[in-house]
Amino acid sequence: MRKEQIEILHLLEGAKKAEGLSVVIDVFRAFSLECWAYAAGVKQIIPVGRVEEAFALRDAHPDWLIAGERNGIKIEGFDFGNAPSEFEHIDLSGRTLVHTTSAGVQGLTAVPVGGEILTGSLNNAGAIAEYIKKKNPDKVSLVAMGWNALKQTEEDELCAEYIRSLLLEDPLADIETKADELRYTEGKKFFDPAQAHIFPRRDFDLCTMCDRFDFVLRIRRENGLLYADRISPEQF
Repeated sequence: MRKEQIEILHLLEGAKKAEGLSVVIDVFRAFSLECWAYAAGVKQIIPVGRVEEAFALRDAHPDWLIAGERNGIKIEGFDFGNAPSEFEHIDLSGRTLVHTTSAGVQGLTAVPVGGEILTGSLNNAGAIAEYIKKKNPDKVSLVAMGWNALKQTEEDELCAEYIRSLLLEDPLADIETKADELRYTEGKKFFDPAQAHIFPRRDFDLCTMCDRFDFVLRIRRENGLLYADRISPEQF
C-alpha cells in the first residue's frame, strides 16, 4: 500500500472521521479482551455503547454474559470487567458475550456507517495487516482510541504505527521491546499494587503479546446490533 492511503486518527473525534476500511484500536484492554474471549471459546461478541443496553440484552437472553468497564472499573452487576486475564483459564464454549467499554467500543459505534470495520490490538496486529492487504482498500483509517476515547495513549499509538508499518512492508523494528516498554508509560498502572484490583498485572502481559492470534474481528451490523465476528485466515 502507499503511505497516502493510510491515515492514523485519534480518539472519538477521529473515529467519527474514519473513512474506507477502519481499524478501531484499543490495546488496554477492550480489543485484547475480545481476542482472549474468542480463545476461551465464546461463540459471538456483541459490542454495545451503553451500560443499559448490556443489561437489557441479558434480561432478554439470560444465558448471555455481559462484560465491561467505566473508567477501567468493572460495572456493578456485570459478569466480567474488562480484564483479559479473566478469560485466560475458563471455557466459554458456545456462549454469547455482550461487551461495553469507555473507549474502544465507543469508537465502533462512532465510525460512520458504510465502510468495513475491524477491531485493533497488538494481539492480532499482524493478522489485521494481512487481512487489509488481501482486501486492498483504497483508504485505511487506523483509529487509536486512547483513554476513555479522550486522551491519547502510547499503546494505541504504537499499535497504529505497527499496523501501518506492516502495510507499508517496512515492519517496525523491535516491536516486542517497544510493547514491553509500555510498562513505563500508560502500562505502569498494571504494576501499581494500589490499582491491582482494577488493572491486574497479568493483563499487561496478555495485552502486549504481539501477533498472538491469527484471526481478525470484523464488525457486522444486524437488527440494530453490532457483532464482532471472528474471521480466520482462510476467510481473508
